[in-house]
Amino acid sequence: MMIDDLTPAERRVWEAFPRGVSVHFGAAEDGATDDGAADGADGRPGRTVRAAVLRTLLLTAPREEGEVAALKIAGARITGTLDLKYATVDSVVRLSGCHFEEVPDFSGAQLAYLNLTGSVLPGLRSARVRVDGGLRLTHCRFGGPVKLTGAQISGTLFMERAEFTAPDGEEPALRLNQAEIGEELCAPGLRARGEVRLAGARVAGSVDLNDARLDRPDGVALTAETLTAEADVELRRAQVRGRVEMRGARVAGRLDLSYARLAHPGGTALRASSCVVGELWLRGGPRMEGVLNLRRSQIEVLFMEPDVVPPQVRLNDLTYTSLLSHLPAPRRLPMLAQDDDGFIPHSYEQLTAAYRRIGDDDAARLVQLAKQRRRRATLPWYGRLWGLVQDATVGYGFRPLRAAVWLLSLLAVGSVAYALHPPEPLKADEAPEFNAVFYTLDLLLPIIDFGQERTYAPEGAGQWLSYVLVITGWILATTVVTGVTRTVSRQ
Repeated sequence: MMIDDLTPAERRVWEAFPRGVSVHFGAAEDGATDDGAADGADGRPGRTVRAAVLRTLLLTAPREEGEVAALKIAGARITGTLDLKYATVDSVVRLSGCHFEEVPDFSGAQLAYLNLTGSVLPGLRSARVRVDGGLRLTHCRFGGPVKLTGAQISGTLFMERAEFTAPDGEEPALRLNQAEIGEELCAPGLRARGEVRLAGARVAGSVDLNDARLDRPDGVALTAETLTAEADVELRRAQVRGRVEMRGARVAGRLDLSYARLAHPGGTALRASSCVVGELWLRGGPRMEGVLNLRRSQIEVLFMEPDVVPPQVRLNDLTYTSLLSHLPAPRRLPMLAQDDDGFIPHSYEQLTAAYRRIGDDDAARLVQLAKQRRRRATLPWYGRLWGLVQDATVGYGFRPLRAAVWLLSLLAVGSVAYALHPPEPLKADEAPEFNAVFYTLDLLLPIIDFGQERTYAPEGAGQWLSYVLVITGWILATTVVTGVTRTVSRQ
């Protein structure tokens, strides 16, 4: 392109570039644009700049010795396609508050720095782009797909309050899958109508999606499968209509969904299965609409409030070290009963271990009792019947005091019965004086011998009562000893 072909607006840009001077076409920093008209009655210069001029400027324009060349434009209307595909641009590129008529193409390009703050674009093609500094898409509005698949960004990717739209709803609104970000992904307040894809991305710092609004109610709103974040992934106060898919993600810090609203009725709201997470926070927000899937995940600290947990969960093989906040077992147990996979013993063992780590043995026993009761429902009728007997009498061994009460009750019954109808002695001249209380204790307590049982022989109803007392005595005494032993060993 010849220099003589430039319009006055383009000449301003051309002359400013070698010295890195900014060119402002009106109030552009807030994203305002006009119709790109040439000089008008108000005396303002035209704002239209051809994309071909910018390409030529970046690739072939001469530099001035002692100056740092940079393309800094604010408020321009850029016509044509800015095609920098596979190009190497060592100058800073800042096109803020600009209006692009065509989709820019930076695919495979190598850039020093790119800033599109406040610009309006019909889309962006930047697959495998390499940016040695930062990439700033703050407050941009994209009317079509943004493709950053495989991008390599040495600095931070800024997308604060950016808006992404996929008009047909089929193609993702934002593709960042397999991208590598050397610092942080900073996107608080991001808005997306369509899928946001972060599958396989690697972020050396945090992923900030606080206050984001992701809308794809009929499918996956956020895909972050196998995402790797060396710090936190934050979606505090986020509102998501659609599925959040995080299977296989690795989050070294905190996966924070505090005060978030996740809704995917009839489907999975959050799938964080097979993940390795430092801390998972699910608190403060409304009840999740859809299924919560945490299968096979490994979490150090699980901060999950029961009021956020949906009616359907999948927790098979979920492991965690600490469970916050500390709540009574009855508040936690309904969550385990809501598992779609049915009775999962591992889930009860995990909750038991969490209570034992903080020294709450009473809560741990409640969880174990609930586990046995839940297991009972899976047994055949005779197993359920025997389970009911165990539950009513000794609480499956987790209610040793109840066993003691039964022993005292049977002692009272036996003492009264044998006092009214004492048994006959086997040898009248050798038998000690009969004592109904100690005779009943002899029957009930297998490890104690008061000399009554072996010298007196009941008959009829008394004999049947002695059988009952011996059998129940063995069962109840064993239960009491087991309960006491369990308590002492844990102390």
